[in-house]
Amino acid sequence: MAADRIERAKAMYRAFSAGDREAIEQVIGSPFEFHSPADEQGLDREGWFERCWPGAGSLTGFEFVRLTEDGDEVVVTYEATRTDGSRFRNTEVLGFDGDKVVRAEVYFGWNL
Repeated sequence: MAADRIERAKAMYRAFSAGDREAIEQVIGSPFEFHSPADEQGLDREGWFERCWPGAGSLTGFEFVRLTEDGDEVVVTYEATRTDGSRFRNTEVLGFDGDKVVRAEVYFGWNL
């Protein structure tokens, strides 16, 4: 199952990077919870699409630094490049229910 969840996690980031709503709909579940330092109270699936999805397609790609499965979670550290060429690093913990991501905890990193 580890490779499957890791591949599902990668697919989520690729879909976000490409702005591919249809592809991301296949990866994230319902219900879905999103937490970050900017969203302490959390967002549900609809809230995530309202607040976060408008940024989809604004990245030219992800370089995965760490992909580790631990139980029903995959820990992902990535470096991303924005369309303006600037780069940043974040770590996220994705919670799975089966093959669907049902929870994302984002820990902002730094600009590269």
